[in-house]
Amino acid sequence: MNKVVANADEALHDIRDGATLMLGGFGLCGIPENCITALVRKGIQQLTCISNNAGIDDFGLGLLLQTRQIKKMMSSYVGENAEFERQLLSGELEVELIPQGTLATRIQMAGMGIPAFFTPAGYGTEIAEGKESRVFNGKHYLMELALHADFAMVKAWKGDTMGNLVFRKTTRNFSTSMAKAGTITIAEVEHLVQPGELDPDNIHVPGIYVHRIFQGSDYEKRIERKTVKMN
Repeated sequence: MNKVVANADEALHDIRDGATLMLGGFGLCGIPENCITALVRKGIQQLTCISNNAGIDDFGLGLLLQTRQIKKMMSSYVGENAEFERQLLSGELEVELIPQGTLATRIQMAGMGIPAFFTPAGYGTEIAEGKESRVFNGKHYLMELALHADFAMVKAWKGDTMGNLVFRKTTRNFSTSMAKAGTITIAEVEHLVQPGELDPDNIHVPGIYVHRIFQGSDYEKRIERKTVKMN
């Protein structure tokens, strides 16, 4: 099976309005830059985006927010994104804030084929509204459902033509779990190599989970900066 495609546009050829997407990365670290740019070009609308964060105003998922292509964000952290804040407060954007550990575990459970799990995170808060709760050993827990996506998009350091992926340092963050939770998983890589060139002991995502892979380009790799003083 040939998993290699020419570029992000070819990898995303069958995405339609209303799709649910997972996008790997943490802050601006390890995000699928080429895939996000291609989504902007395609103009796909009414997207539900699952990501730890929402990018910044002019980079990452912030680009899709600027073009009003996102209908709903499911995140644990929204960062310094003024457009996100504006759309949230005006009611233009539906937002589900999820505790970070819960978000990570919901994605992991989808990859493992486990439909739900119980966690104490969020009990007694707005997060618990409408959710089943149970008591285990005298402590209250919420039932959380596994989180799937139509498409999972991740960015790896290296990948081979069979879809095996290697991430560099912290860029693996949410990406290794998301790669296993998408109906179709798309990987963009900095270095696309031939089978056998990757050390089997260092592969973070086996190729069985990856459906399409391409050589990425023009990575900016921006750093999100903390604002401690306003002028």
